[in-house]
Amino acid sequence: MDADILAFFEGHAGALPLYEELENRLLSAFPDAQRRVQKTQITFFHRHVFACASLIRVRRKADMPDPCLVVTLGLPAPLSSPRAAVQTQPYPGRWTVHIVIGRAEEIDGELMGWAEEAYWFSESKRGGRKETV
Repeated sequence: MDADILAFFEGHAGALPLYEELENRLLSAFPDAQRRVQKTQITFFHRHVFACASLIRVRRKADMPDPCLVVTLGLPAPLSSPRAAVQTQPYPGRWTVHIVIGRAEEIDGELMGWAEEAYWFSESKRGGRKETV
């Protein structure tokens, strides 16, 4: 594991295995994707960002599993799933969806299907401007 990833998870070591599973699944499914570690999130992108992993709280602390990882996807429509913890529409035709992961088993086919939708949605964007989720 890279030093920048280890630094990102400093103080949150329990969430690191969740991230490792997510990263392995995303980079296996989308071999042309890259990742970038930022201050508050780790982004996955090709031409544009399609997924992020973070430690932000999107629910009351008591409602968040410990450890947990928040997966954020950029989608063309809201998810009709109880797994979507928070959904916002920053502009028409664009939804930012936060999904809380507390166990590696939750990085499943359903989540990966949504990640694939986010990947292709990001690839459909025009222009060279990279967008954040």
